[in-house]
Amino acid sequence: MQADHKAVERLLKTARGQIDGILNMIQEDRYCLDISQQVLACQSILSRVNRQILTAHLSHCVKNARTDDEREAKVEELTAILDKLIR
Repeated sequence: MQADHKAVERLLKTARGQIDGILNMIQEDRYCLDISQQVLACQSILSRVNRQILTAHLSHCVKNARTDDEREAKVEELTAILDKLIR
């Protein structure tokens, strides 16, 4: 993976902490919309992580592909991921 490892790890650890917090909120029977807000915040962090990973894929993996066939395969892989994101 060519994305900034430290930045991605920091964001993922933050998301993990938020998930632990959400689990605690559920156990404490907290207000539904407060829980939902935290879920949305966690999703936002995960989206940022994914964006960094996909950007690195374009900047490094696709750009540095050795052959046209390899480049095309990497673009097709990226297209499949984007298709899942857009659904």
